[in-house]
Amino acid sequence: MAVNLGESPIHRKAKLSEPVTLPPRELVYEVEQFLFREVRLLESERYEDWLGTMTEDIQYWMPGIQSRFRKDKAPKYSHSRMALFDDDLFNLRRRVTRALHDTAWAEDPPTRTCYSVSNVEVEPIENTDEMTVHSVILAVRGRNETEQDWLIARRKDRLRRIGEGLLRLSRREIYITQSVILSKNLNIFL
Repeated sequence: MAVNLGESPIHRKAKLSEPVTLPPRELVYEVEQFLFREVRLLESERYEDWLGTMTEDIQYWMPGIQSRFRKDKAPKYSHSRMALFDDDLFNLRRRVTRALHDTAWAEDPPTRTCYSVSNVEVEPIENTDEMTVHSVILAVRGRNETEQDWLIARRKDRLRRIGEGLLRLSRREIYITQSVILSKNLNIFL
């Protein structure tokens, strides 16, 4: 007896897509160096310098994730639901000030971090000085003698050229893989 597989996703014929236009290698290299420098600033707790890599209108957003069955068509992420971070420059500055303050006992001794950024894709936005940058980040955090946390996330950034052609971060969306955060806190930046 023959089985009609019809339009199952596995047996559909692949549709040819438009040819991909790659960005110039120099631009990809420049963006990668921007991202690598950013995590080096975070690892060395140079938070004021890190804030200097952002535009005045930065939006730094990390939504909570909801695990949903495939048949549930509601989005996994939404601006109308809880966010773990939804910060502008003022709130990012406030978080940095708090982390460096003498009364931040949770940061004494300081958290040790190591970041890895990969899977960098650059998509210039036509007729603008902006680009969308996709990447994956792995953040390993060590506390005291025995605590260690791993956070993995996909990021979608918007970078903008300002002034003398310098790149600045104007928007960051962080999509973590965990629906339940196993870390005791989220006192690091991603």
